[in-house]
Amino acid sequence: MISTALITLLILMGLAIPVAASMGVLGMVLAELFAFLPVSKAAGEIAWSSSNEFLLVALPMFILLGELLLRSGLAERMYGALANWLSWLPGGLMHSNIAACALFAATSGSSVATAATVGTVALPQARRFGYNERLFLGTLAAGGTLGILIPPSINMIIYAVLTNTSVPKLYLAGIIPGLLLALGFMLVVAIACVWKPAYGGERLRASLAVCISGLVHLVPPLGIFLVVVGSIYAGLATPTEAAALGVMAGIGLAWWTGALSWSMLRTALMGTMRSTGMIMLIIVAAYFLNFVMSSIGLTTRLTDAVQGLGLSKWEMFFAVIVFYVILGCFMETLSLMITTIPVIAPVMAAMGFDMIWFGIVIIVLVETALITPPVGLNLFVVHNLRERGSMNDVIIGAAPFVLALFALLGLLAVFPGLALWLPSALS
Repeated sequence: MISTALITLLILMGLAIPVAASMGVLGMVLAELFAFLPVSKAAGEIAWSSSNEFLLVALPMFILLGELLLRSGLAERMYGALANWLSWLPGGLMHSNIAACALFAATSGSSVATAATVGTVALPQARRFGYNERLFLGTLAAGGTLGILIPPSINMIIYAVLTNTSVPKLYLAGIIPGLLLALGFMLVVAIACVWKPAYGGERLRASLAVCISGLVHLVPPLGIFLVVVGSIYAGLATPTEAAALGVMAGIGLAWWTGALSWSMLRTALMGTMRSTGMIMLIIVAAYFLNFVMSSIGLTTRLTDAVQGLGLSKWEMFFAVIVFYVILGCFMETLSLMITTIPVIAPVMAAMGFDMIWFGIVIIVLVETALITPPVGLNLFVVHNLRERGSMNDVIIGAAPFVLALFALLGLLAVFPGLALWLPSALS
């Protein structure tokens, strides 16, 4: 049964069938081959129940917020302000790439949106100032992954729905690891540019007065972060309501910058609907597949197989890392989470791992999947923005940053308080 499911899934993905369709077809195949009852007839009820979760309303809100910020001109002004402060470091504007991604991540819950927004602004600078293009592209692909670790995060909402954990606690748990990861990415850039100074391109200089005057452009993203995350912890709003407040703040910001118009809103709403439709179709298909797997006993068999390995607590932790790194090379991140977490999370909870801490570990592993070939989404996003050259350039450029992600996993294992201190201190 397990081998049939795996082979069918690999065949469907090998045929380049969209992820949602692959999971839906796999569910139908397993239902026809192994179910004693016509479980496929429950598809309609599953589609309704899986999309009728109040927390999921936050998804289109956060996507719309990212669309509004992209079209309001915020990213360009924010990037310029950060460049004035950071371009003196070894690596110059590549540090601005990562810092801009970290700051934009605090307003958008999507890694793809973060990479696309900052990449649109930053890419023209690579050739203009003589940077090593591969490493420059890698900073954008890797920096974009911060979009799902630094709150707010769409993927954290998905994890919370799947494991019945607290979104506010997950958001708090992601702040310190997110900042550490951004610093880790910047350290990778600094080491590379100290090793080979030619990678760092032309250094830009700005007077202190220019640097200080540019700080005003960092206020809007920080303000939206306070509106969204601050309203949650002040007890004024649920995560879904906070996302709606963020959209209102985004509209206000677009009006303030003069970018608000009916055509801009229409474009933002169309982009939101396309992204939301894709995400919700994956969610519905994955829930249907999980229902079928549970009905035919496949989930129980998988769980028993994992527990039957006789691994210790930390051997299991290492096995989970290997499992997600390998599977992340071949699966889209949302489908990866939705299909595996219902199986893996109960096992990890039974072995004594904290589910908030484990949620941050999962997010870091999903970040790794975003920049590992052959289906790393951020690699494709940055390559498409570039509109020329080989995909290998982006893959090679992003490879050193995978080491920073593994280093963060090691720190989380040794010092779990990096993720758990803020939730416990502010609870």
